[in-house]
Amino acid sequence: MRIIQRTKRNRKNCGRCGFWLLLLAFSLSLLFSLRTEASFKLPLPERIRLANGLTVFYLQNTELPLVSFRILIVGAGHAFEPAELDGLANFTADMLLKGAGQMSAEEIAEAIDFMGASLDFSASEEYVLASGECLNEHFPRLLEITSNCLISPWFPEEEFRKEQARRTDMVKAIKDNPGQAVRLYFQKAYFGSHPLGHISVGTEISLAKINLEDIRSFYKQHYRPDQILMAVVGDIKKEKLLECLKASLGQWRAPKAAMTAALPPLPKPSGRKIILVDKPDATQAYFVLGSPGLRMGEEISPAAHVMNTLWGGRFTSWLNTELRIKRGLTYGASSSLQSWKQGGLFRASSYTRNDQLEEMLTITLDLLKEGRREGFSAEEVESARNYILGQFPPTLETNASKALAYLRLAFYGLGIDYYDRYLVRIEKINPKEVNEVALRLLPEENFVLVVVGRAEEVRAALKKLGPVVEKKITDPGF
Repeated sequence: MRIIQRTKRNRKNCGRCGFWLLLLAFSLSLLFSLRTEASFKLPLPERIRLANGLTVFYLQNTELPLVSFRILIVGAGHAFEPAELDGLANFTADMLLKGAGQMSAEEIAEAIDFMGASLDFSASEEYVLASGECLNEHFPRLLEITSNCLISPWFPEEEFRKEQARRTDMVKAIKDNPGQAVRLYFQKAYFGSHPLGHISVGTEISLAKINLEDIRSFYKQHYRPDQILMAVVGDIKKEKLLECLKASLGQWRAPKAAMTAALPPLPKPSGRKIILVDKPDATQAYFVLGSPGLRMGEEISPAAHVMNTLWGGRFTSWLNTELRIKRGLTYGASSSLQSWKQGGLFRASSYTRNDQLEEMLTITLDLLKEGRREGFSAEEVESARNYILGQFPPTLETNASKALAYLRLAFYGLGIDYYDRYLVRIEKINPKEVNEVALRLLPEENFVLVVVGRAEEVRAALKKLGPVVEKKITDPGF
């Protein structure tokens, strides 16, 4: 009896405590939501333009004696490499560190290591990005090395051969990993001959074709100061930065001929295009399903991000909940939105045992249909809004993330205050907007589906969805 009375009493007290805890939680969540919307502001950088056309965004941050910089070379990405020479842009970017100015590849690596710094060049679809980090005392030296790599690279024969062999081995390694391979097969299947269909790492065929003259020619055409955006964030005074820039990148002279870097409109799939890549030793089947997305900065982008968060963009999304949490078919399932200047892509992906692929794809297609036809509830939309508002600001806390943000906002013409406006817009998104964008972006019929797995086990399941084109993973290319 005593136990029962204590339980009732505790239940009463717990009820009171629960009320106040709920009230406190509600107040804190409301405060956080308001604080996020009102207080998050990406710091406004100063814009500097050098005489040679190079644009620099500068923000001083004296919290730590560190400097981060990013350099974006417009039009040097793999979408601008010649047809049949997939991988040339990334190849060229990697060769920049293989000897430049008065320093060999080994000397460059040793100098960077001695400073405890980092320097890297990588090509994306639309541009090449240089990334550098160092203590502020080493910034002049690291910028000098970076400048030499950009202005006077050697492109030595011996390093070219080493890099060519390494990249060929990389392609082989990717094909041994179906989780990586399926993304490249999807890229080629979706974009086809469009420049975005160029494979950044190259293929067995293209890498064998690329010669040193191709590297030098691509560099000469696409690396120039009037096509460069730079951002420097960290503990360095403006006067010192200008001094360093004038002595390094400021010496780079732009060619007289103008350069244009624009891509054609993106292709749009009509009907179901299904590709099966046979990997006979595969115990699991990996899939990527994609359809048209949004171009960078479209008005409905905030609503699209809320929709994607709900459908496949977080652990508790519809897709991951059904495929992983409820049914245990996989360790991970997700969707994403990727955008460029001319358009974008909605993409869903996961993997499972070959004999479970049919069940997985059936559920995925059902969820796409449900998202289009039934949409998301007000409670779900509120949950996704709060998730984004909580997750997004920390992604712009570091010097490096701010530097990259400034460059991307400038490159896409979105305005430096875009992320501030984006969060305010997220806060006000309603279910009607989210469901309208779901109707536009979630595919029901017009999509590309690529599967890498054991054809003998998955072929029949795929044929139930539509006509299937088969490839062998041992065939050259993707």
